[in-house]
Amino acid sequence: MPTINVSKKEFEQLVGKELPLDQLKDRISMLGTDLEKVEDDEIEVEIFPNRPDMLSVQGFARAFSSFIGEKTGLRHYDVKKSGEKIIVDGSVKKVRPFTACAIVKNLQFNDEKIKEVIQIQEKLHITYGRNRKKAAIGVYPMEKISFPINYKANEPNKIKFKPLESEQELTGLQILSQHKAGREFGHLLEGLDKFPYFIDANNEILSMPPIINSHLTGRISEETTAVFIECSGFDYQVLSKCLNIVVTALADMGGEIYSLELDYEEDKKSSPDLTPEKMKLDLKYINKWLGLSLSDEEAKNLLEKMGHDYENGIVMIPAYRTDILHQVDLAEDVAIAYGYENFVEEIPNVATIGEENKLEKFARKVREILVGLKLLEVKNYHLTTAENLNEKMLLENKLIPLKNALGEHNHLRNIILPSLLLNLKDNQHHEYPQNIFEIGRTFNHGKTETGVKETEKLAVVLCHEKTDFTEIKQALTALMDSLGLEVSIKETEHPSYIVGRVGEIIVNDLSLGFIGELSPEVLNKWDLMVPVVGFELELETVFDLI
Repeated sequence: MPTINVSKKEFEQLVGKELPLDQLKDRISMLGTDLEKVEDDEIEVEIFPNRPDMLSVQGFARAFSSFIGEKTGLRHYDVKKSGEKIIVDGSVKKVRPFTACAIVKNLQFNDEKIKEVIQIQEKLHITYGRNRKKAAIGVYPMEKISFPINYKANEPNKIKFKPLESEQELTGLQILSQHKAGREFGHLLEGLDKFPYFIDANNEILSMPPIINSHLTGRISEETTAVFIECSGFDYQVLSKCLNIVVTALADMGGEIYSLELDYEEDKKSSPDLTPEKMKLDLKYINKWLGLSLSDEEAKNLLEKMGHDYENGIVMIPAYRTDILHQVDLAEDVAIAYGYENFVEEIPNVATIGEENKLEKFARKVREILVGLKLLEVKNYHLTTAENLNEKMLLENKLIPLKNALGEHNHLRNIILPSLLLNLKDNQHHEYPQNIFEIGRTFNHGKTETGVKETEKLAVVLCHEKTDFTEIKQALTALMDSLGLEVSIKETEHPSYIVGRVGEIIVNDLSLGFIGELSPEVLNKWDLMVPVVGFELELETVFDLI
């Protein structure tokens, strides 16, 4: 978790109150942060990942001031219109498609303030920005740039400027190989035909995100009184939140926030947007999970201690808070404001005896049966690719993608069979037969609180030159006989299997899954040269039947 070092004197000025040292240490620890030390004029504190808005002395002091009751409730920040424009070119759509921007004026920088701005950038890059992949931040002195600013992409050899701490101009590719920041973050642009960059009305390049700023236009100094800020990435809402964290910190330094018009090809946005988010408070839910009996007025006071406003059952959440997504997040804030030290310890008035989950006991029995049939168990990740789940299986199922995935494995699997085919593909250098199975979790859209229904499934594949439908049916029948169930196969069609050699698995008039010989087209997509037969069924339904 990231730590920040702040001046105790500046911190207390921003808080508006000076606390005795013992009380200061106690309250910091109870805010949901981990105090490392307080020495002389320095406070070192570890910030939990869910509160990136506290990664600056301004954000930390703002939260602490509310928490101790000094400046409670929602902080209001005025946003004036600058009349300036950012033009977002269509060339960035497949590169780094979004940006959120702002101007902050009437700043007074000294060496300490400049270090604070750098610290905000660095800490947000590492945490909320996922090492610049999710969000990258640029801060530029207004006296050195001219509007309108264009955000576009071009071939890397056609992008040429003098990067920070460099003595000469470099092309985009040269920056990746010769500049320290380029070598560190170059993998974020790896494989792209075009690189993104910001360029002003005087054709001066400001930066090449997410790598480096220009030495001429991307360095603030003590003479700087106004700054242009941009955040670039792949999700506009993420960038907007990141920008809000930065501009509110600068506003707490004494700056004035000005908005910019973002001119996308098919849309126009005003940035930043500091409008508070609204969420209906479920007080019954809060009291249930915290074991309290708070009144509406008591909940209001506690929420205000965490920087929110509350009126008529609606919570107004600060625009810089990124962690309030559900009622449970409001419950956490209420618990912090109430004080964990104030919760009364209670021993439950019921006695329970722990026991192994019955479904897990059943799954272990199924494993033992299949191992007895000379099958080898494998375990695969829940995450895979849409290509593996649909394209390579000739399917068009509705999948569940991750919102902010870091790699290509960005979908939750809804079936297990593709994972087993991948195992076969990766082990073609080993001898046959390769007969494997997996019992594991799958994920489908469903009517649950999260919208995702999780189900335990079983998949089996047999792979060798002489395998056929008869062999896989024998394996299924042996399994079901061992479980005391009568199984039948109903002829059907399925895109992944050979026509006439695929069936629906039926037990007690319930359809549990499919069994058959994988089609040559599927095998070809997996680069498999040996026949494969298999079945996949709902293991939880089998458990319920038994």
